[in-house]
Amino acid sequence: MIEDETESFHFPDNLDRPTWTAPNPVDCMKYVVVSGGVLSGIGKGVTASSIGVLMKSLGLRVTAIKIDPYLNSDAGTMSPFEHGEVFVLDDGGEADLDLGNYERFLDVTLSRDNNLTTGKIYSEVIGKERKGDYLGKTVQVVPHITDEIQDWIERVAHTPADGTDEVPEICVIELGGTVGDIESAPFVEALRQFQFRVGSKNICFLHVSLVPVIGVVGEQKTKPTQHSVKGLMASGIQPDFLVCRSSEPLLPEVKRKLSLFCHVSEEAVFSAHDVSNIYRVPLMLEEQGAIVQMAAHFGLDIPTERPLLRDWGDMAQRMDALSGEVRIAMVGKYTGLSDSYLSVIKALQHSALHEGVNLSIDWVEASNLENSNEGTDKHESAWSLVKGADGILVPGGFGDRGIEGKILAAKHARENTVPYLGVCLGLQIATIEFARNRLGLKGANSTEFDEDTPHPTVIFMPEGSRTHMGGTMRLGSRQTNLQTQDCAAYRLYDGEMEIHERHRHRYEVNPDLVTALEEKGLRFVGRDTEGERMEIIELEGHPFFFGTQYHPEFKSRPGRPSPPFLGLVKAALGRPV
Repeated sequence: MIEDETESFHFPDNLDRPTWTAPNPVDCMKYVVVSGGVLSGIGKGVTASSIGVLMKSLGLRVTAIKIDPYLNSDAGTMSPFEHGEVFVLDDGGEADLDLGNYERFLDVTLSRDNNLTTGKIYSEVIGKERKGDYLGKTVQVVPHITDEIQDWIERVAHTPADGTDEVPEICVIELGGTVGDIESAPFVEALRQFQFRVGSKNICFLHVSLVPVIGVVGEQKTKPTQHSVKGLMASGIQPDFLVCRSSEPLLPEVKRKLSLFCHVSEEAVFSAHDVSNIYRVPLMLEEQGAIVQMAAHFGLDIPTERPLLRDWGDMAQRMDALSGEVRIAMVGKYTGLSDSYLSVIKALQHSALHEGVNLSIDWVEASNLENSNEGTDKHESAWSLVKGADGILVPGGFGDRGIEGKILAAKHARENTVPYLGVCLGLQIATIEFARNRLGLKGANSTEFDEDTPHPTVIFMPEGSRTHMGGTMRLGSRQTNLQTQDCAAYRLYDGEMEIHERHRHRYEVNPDLVTALEEKGLRFVGRDTEGERMEIIELEGHPFFFGTQYHPEFKSRPGRPSPPFLGLVKAALGRPV
């Protein structure tokens, strides 16, 4: 990674649509559309989030929308191997992981409507057609689909997202995929039309592209970006700004060439090269005058003092100055794709940053821990990582692959007083392990993995659906009530007896076994409002053995790490929890 010199950073010198009165200097909503070219996964989400941070640093209220052109209604039924993690929102929306980037960077709370998919748009249009809303007209992509997209964007952009009733002033829209994808065409056309609906001074287009470095001498090649911009312009959209991903800062002559061939001013071509940590991306764009250019486009004032950006710079510097290390063994089943656990990784990073140490994650494929692999190199290597870790984390997941390995990891943590955090499935397998080895219930299991288990320790929720998968889990923000102040949860949540966290699960601890489990020392210190669903477990006599049925990683923020994750890191460092 390329170190971004701290000394070089400087501040510039200068449904029914709701009604609202916009404050000065913004007299109407401003839209920043972020598209991508050449290939996916080059950082559109981080770029969109970083632009949002810069806009927020002007004292403006910012929201964000992610457009995913796939036909799925949402990401809820998609495999983590296919699409990375499913990010869960307060309202139960199962969304693209980029919404997690927006929430973490901008410190906002978004809704399911902030993730727009082809499936949602077509369902909306077909529903209206069935009701006769189009008065006998032939329903077509243009204008009906494109109008629905524009209406959706405008409605959601004006929905408060920062915890107040104030309408946002800036909406950052990320168009998923790459320019030229056939499924993106209706959205590109809708955005082309949208610029005339809202006015050219109220919208700008920012295109993220790749400038590969080729050969021994490291020549930066502009042709992929040229072709990408050509495709965008052929669709009727002229980018106002280019953000070019490359391993090295763009050379001046490369910027000039991109400006010449892409019909963008040289000052509007920004380098997005490798930096030491993700929090430096907004600062890198700031250094190159991105906010000056965008503010000029929108006619916005740049305040002299911008405390948010100063805080952001301090955070980036703290990240680079970390010393020491905490090693966490992540025992999962999607370990080959880190995006599957993106929010978990971020929550650990936030906690390590809070404690001033570097984070090292040892990825452990759960199935390699199982006794069936005993005697193999992969078994020995996996157990070496688990036994050498300062703490063990078992994240959420579905399906029976690797379950026995996760149970063995929880057993190791329990018997050897190793700090342990179990999230969702991690709570369930810790309970199963305890039932087997402390209650002596041989064959205890979840009915998800063994419908005929003699001791159903984890059971299917009675209100769940066994025929429909999409949106049928227990989803979104739910209240957990602590049962006592004498627990780690009470301390970690700063003395709060009522906790609100996000859920995503179909199975829960069997309430019929709770009394027997508690008699042996497994404490269910957090329960739902009815007292029937087990939400938090702690183990008596253990320095930190903590499980949550909810997913605390989704609400972790860089400056406010998730309490359970912070507890794990503290305990792993030998610090009081």
